[in-house]
Amino acid sequence: MTTGHTPAGAVDADVVVCGAGVAGLAAACALGRLGLDVALLEKNRRQPPVWKGEVLQPGSLNSLHSWGALPALEARRAVRLNRLVTRRADGAELLTMDFGMLGGERSWMLSHDYTTILECLGESLGTTVHWQRGVLVKDVVKDGDGRVVGVRAVSDGSEYDVRARLVVAADGMSSRVRRLSGLSASPVAYGHKLLSFELPGTPDMDDEVSAYVTDRGLVMVYPLPDERTRVYVQVAPDEIRSADRARLQQWCDELIAGVPALGPLAPAFKEGLDRRQLLPVWQYRAPSLVRPGIALIGEAAHGVHPLAAQGMNTAIGDARVLADRLAGAGITGRGAVDRALRAYEAGRRDRIRDVHVMSHRAARMMTSTSGLGRALGLRLLSGTARSARLRRLTTYNMSGLGMRPLGTVDRLVQLGVLPDRKAPWLPVPK
Repeated sequence: MTTGHTPAGAVDADVVVCGAGVAGLAAACALGRLGLDVALLEKNRRQPPVWKGEVLQPGSLNSLHSWGALPALEARRAVRLNRLVTRRADGAELLTMDFGMLGGERSWMLSHDYTTILECLGESLGTTVHWQRGVLVKDVVKDGDGRVVGVRAVSDGSEYDVRARLVVAADGMSSRVRRLSGLSASPVAYGHKLLSFELPGTPDMDDEVSAYVTDRGLVMVYPLPDERTRVYVQVAPDEIRSADRARLQQWCDELIAGVPALGPLAPAFKEGLDRRQLLPVWQYRAPSLVRPGIALIGEAAHGVHPLAAQGMNTAIGDARVLADRLAGAGITGRGAVDRALRAYEAGRRDRIRDVHVMSHRAARMMTSTSGLGRALGLRLLSGTARSARLRRLTTYNMSGLGMRPLGTVDRLVQLGVLPDRKAPWLPVPK
């Protein structure tokens, strides 16, 4: 930590955003549209391809539209997905969440490559955003009162300070900025990983995300642009470690036999076994999102299982709410910044908790490999499918438009213990 005296008004930017993933770029878009001078610092000179963070929920589409990024995504042939469907291994439908039931201007999801989503956000940055790649944030700068007033950066071997009225940590799960600022998070790994494949061709049902409940756990399939298909397969941490080509072919045969619905994709699977990424899966929430002069957003603040496609979308929500609070309070003085930060934390803490709980419960339903766990998950899914009200409520919660957590009575209805006697609830998208 670097400390020093910062004279009033001695700043290089209104805001410095550390990290240019989806969270950092979203924050830069939103804050730049307030007319703020934003320094966006990213350590990577080029974004490596990552096969996750590809499905945007309706609530995120509204934000991307307001920032000007949505037309760019649509121009690059982003795939419109109308439904999230859970299925048995043979393809039989268990529960369909049709986003069209919610109404609103954009009642669908979009899928595209993570790098393309970043590019579209980057192209939407305002003229007051200054993006510097190849810059490592080495430390935070604090004043004599312990307030974060900037960061120390390293670029091409040279160190320099970037002073700002607000620092936004968007540098991921292992956030250096979070740690140096005295904030914490404790990531917990799930007992499985996801093996991600990119296959040529598209499945028959090309307007949905299909999530299969199988003996081996979760298998998820959705289309990408240019007639490609993304497939996630749940695996044990060491399931295919050091596997040779013959073992991989055998593994693929076992997968298709256990999940017959993947049969049409079998030839593409066997051809594409060498094109895969193994993704660890984590869950965590930072106990606090702010300190004087700094805010956490995105994976610096929280992480969830990717099953429900909530991580990237929650990060976009973080950026939107932070900008809204700053617009309301202003950023000219420290008192105004701190009021905005307190309002941001108050507005996001419960939402992040609810998304975290929802995602974890969905993951437990879909990823259990025990007989009892699968039976319970199937019962909960079937109970939700039988109730029009619960289908609508679950779809709304997944959409990113709002959150109405399920209560005890709702859980008993899902389990079939109680009939659903509540009046239909028609959510109004925000």
